[in-house]
Amino acid sequence: MATIDVLMDGLPVRTGQGLLGYCSLVLVEGAQRTLVDVGHVGRRNVLLAALAERDLSPSDIHNIVLSHAHWDHAQNLDAFRDARILMHLDERRYADAPHTNDWATPAWTGAMLSIDDDRIVGVEEGHEIEPGVTILDTPGHSPGHVSVGVDTDSGLAVITGDALHYATAALTKKNPIVFWNEQQASDSISRVVDMADVIYPGHDRPFRLTASGTIEYLRDFEFSLVNVNPNDPGFSFEDAEPAAFVMEGIEDQRLPKG
Repeated sequence: MATIDVLMDGLPVRTGQGLLGYCSLVLVEGAQRTLVDVGHVGRRNVLLAALAERDLSPSDIHNIVLSHAHWDHAQNLDAFRDARILMHLDERRYADAPHTNDWATPAWTGAMLSIDDDRIVGVEEGHEIEPGVTILDTPGHSPGHVSVGVDTDSGLAVITGDALHYATAALTKKNPIVFWNEQQASDSISRVVDMADVIYPGHDRPFRLTASGTIEYLRDFEFSLVNVNPNDPGFSFEDAEPAAFVMEGIEDQRLPKG
């Protein structure tokens, strides 16, 4: 039976200067080693260090599951030159012609992926990476978003990417950032919540929902700021849920032909 190891926690932290984009990087170890998402280049050295702490290097990873092609989940693909890249082909097609308002899929995304096209394996609902490790279609946040279901000793774990950003989305059933389809995004959250015993969200710590419907985190929160003094003038903390974002022009979204 496969085991799950969080290499790097996703963080829901935002700043007044923009998004940090720290997504969860989750290693599934069974007959193969499968890494779900690779993060952006600002986290590369920390990711490589996390692998080294486990006596691993990028060449020890057999599969990369790209939950979706957004910059904060995909930029480190080139560090894993020996791994297959598993992603939904709808996501790959969209990356070649993203909507002009889709700042999470910049126009260079298709070019970035084209470097690795010979390693990309198209996957969809039911694709079995190995026994007990299965692809789940969870679109809405993006057109070809996928999650990974893993049978574990604690039941079914679902590694969601941004199909479910934060634990609170499991309660509201609303995706806080939608670039493709709001209804699909909400349906994907509901599906994950209904099926999962443990959830590994895209920008938060692993959690489960209790019988009373509350969130039970399974890892402690850890985050440090460097070169910032909390007593500096102008530095402040804000404890508030971010406003929901739905991309302007979402009603015009279409997959390119091909």
